[in-house]
Amino acid sequence: MPKVKAAIYWCSSCGGCDESIVDLGERILAIRELVDFVFWPCAMDPKTSDVEALADGELAVSLINGAIRTSEQEEMAKLLRRKSQLVVAFGSCACSGGIPALANLKSRKAIFDRAYLDSPTNVNPEGTVPVPHSLTADGYPMELPVFYDTVYELGDVIEVDYLLPGCPPNGDMVATALTAILEGNLPPKGSILLPDIALCQSCARNETKPDQLTIQEFKRLIHVQADPVQCFLNQGILCMGPATRDGCGTPCIQGNMPCTGCLGPVGSQDQGARMVSALGGIGEAVREEDVATLLDGIPDPAGTFYRYSMSSSFLGSHRKDVKP
Repeated sequence: MPKVKAAIYWCSSCGGCDESIVDLGERILAIRELVDFVFWPCAMDPKTSDVEALADGELAVSLINGAIRTSEQEEMAKLLRRKSQLVVAFGSCACSGGIPALANLKSRKAIFDRAYLDSPTNVNPEGTVPVPHSLTADGYPMELPVFYDTVYELGDVIEVDYLLPGCPPNGDMVATALTAILEGNLPPKGSILLPDIALCQSCARNETKPDQLTIQEFKRLIHVQADPVQCFLNQGILCMGPATRDGCGTPCIQGNMPCTGCLGPVGSQDQGARMVSALGGIGEAVREEDVATLLDGIPDPAGTFYRYSMSSSFLGSHRKDVKP
């Protein structure tokens, strides 16, 4: 059987998604027998011209991780879309903006001011910030990618066939998804390649959650030692399990850390809104000061409820009225 051609590309992300493919371990050898990765900047030294030289649709699949923050990332995403039969939004940043999309709470100017002008470690007396077009000291033109006002998820700029969230997707999730793609055993296009149920349903601690759960205050892990068996919410520790998709195998919870929501929302619901709704039913607050006590335990609501899904949320969607 001839090998199929595939590509992996890294947009605005940390690189963990590329590492997750390496974490397949020996399983990657079996995949390598079936797949020829012809474009993977993290692992080889290909050029954009190599992709441009491919026939349209010559790539069986492209795994694109990371959000879209710059013009170069948008251009590469569109190029790979044209050359690929299937495109998978790989990881939370590609699926829903991920952590980079929390920058949508700030303007581009505010980000540049902090990064290049106001940071206490900067020495920049001329106040230089990146611009798309400039001249070198010798008078030669120099171009940089345009830094967009908004962080977009991959599906905002190209058509995405399948989504595999996670920060990053773990080896089992990657192996299962790649096997399904290679065997053609896929759900309808546009599907998320994970179960559409809440993480709580597979969490071993779910049995310890009482029928009538009430929380008077939220405790942060820097202040308490979590019980390794009890439901985190039952301990007053915020866990995103009720609003997060299942499928990761709960490695964080097995490490005695609450779920932070990296697999994104269940179904098409707004993840943060679903979690706030869940907490509204278990938070015990009668007086105004009781509400203040609850909120004191959540010092960063946006970063807590929308850590990985800001770009696809109600809260962040107004930033995307004008496409790049």
